[in-house]
Amino acid sequence: MSESGKTIYIECLMGAAGDMLCGALYELIDDKESFKRELAALGIPGVEVTFEPATTCGMVGTRARVLVHGTEEGGHLHGHENDSDHRQSHHHATPGSVGKIIDALAVPSPVKEQARRVYDAIAHAEAKAHGCPVGDVHYHEVGALDAVADVAVACLALHRIAPSRVVVSPVHVGAGFTECEHGIMPVPAPATVHLLEGAPLYGGGVQGELCTPTGAALLVRFANEFGPLPPLRVEKMGVGAGAKQFDRPNCVRVFLGTEDREREPRIVELVCNIDDMTPEELSYACSQILGQGALDAYLVAGTMKKGRPGYVLTVLCPEKDEREVAACVLRETTTNGLRIHLCGKVSLENSWETVGTAWGNVRVKRSSGRDAVHWKPEYDDVAALAAHHRIPIRTAMDEVRAAYGNRAGARP
Repeated sequence: MSESGKTIYIECLMGAAGDMLCGALYELIDDKESFKRELAALGIPGVEVTFEPATTCGMVGTRARVLVHGTEEGGHLHGHENDSDHRQSHHHATPGSVGKIIDALAVPSPVKEQARRVYDAIAHAEAKAHGCPVGDVHYHEVGALDAVADVAVACLALHRIAPSRVVVSPVHVGAGFTECEHGIMPVPAPATVHLLEGAPLYGGGVQGELCTPTGAALLVRFANEFGPLPPLRVEKMGVGAGAKQFDRPNCVRVFLGTEDREREPRIVELVCNIDDMTPEELSYACSQILGQGALDAYLVAGTMKKGRPGYVLTVLCPEKDEREVAACVLRETTTNGLRIHLCGKVSLENSWETVGTAWGNVRVKRSSGRDAVHWKPEYDDVAALAAHHRIPIRTAMDEVRAAYGNRAGARP
């Protein structure tokens, strides 16, 4: 991703397919004519990509169409094992042959690398779904070229837009069953499930396959994170329309904008009451919790149920580490549950400086911002210096403060 400062949010209320993502991203591109010229020179044999206006339940957007030898597959990259009947009745593409097409694409190297990673993810997911080696996965030739075109176009479009961050909503996968090469399959298809492992997904009242393997692979590859729409000053919205008709707009929406850079990162506060651990056990538990990545862990004495003396344990951690830190608290203490609070955070920027004294150098932590400047000698450095020279730590602290404190704007 670039350092443009732009954020893309991909909304998957009706899942995602390769053509839908291509249509939505296309709408965000400023110079569409040069983009079309670049697509015309992609180098996928027999493939032509076009974009046309489309309406889905009253919502206007763009539909990306891939023509393979003049016909539209509308297919997904569903594979199957190496099967003699299929070989006799259809032309097939293999992971190796499709990989060679991607390697030969007339696109910048980062786009080629991105496309190859997406395709490799699909191939491995299909192999896992069918219980066969990756090399034994075969695709219908037309469907494979259609999907590779979707992957290449989406990756090239994202490269053109060059966001700093991509956030993807939880993915609606649909419900019921879908028909594929192997017959009737449950929704989501097994390959799609493998591709979306670790990502938030959900079903619903919409019957049908809403998220295809190609769409799933692109989402997972593009996403820096999955979650709700962040605070965003929206500059553009792209709508990629799907071919199927439902009782609601069948589209992917993509928002492009700038996040509020003043917004501070959020932290999670985990709290529990403990009345059946010794101070030594609690001290050890806190050290393990801090080692797991917690920002802080502290104890406050209190009165628990039935008048028993105990402690309130409070742990602070980054939002992204909530699950791991919470698991550590439950593992290392006797509590059976935690209260979880999501908190905003306002903080100063920290930096380190070195100050010289008569006995040696000491690091000083300086915190500044929001019209405030704080500084503090690093205790471990001062303690080591005092021990080495056999001087009182207070004497060493006074020396550091005297050496550093005369700098403009600094106050302890």
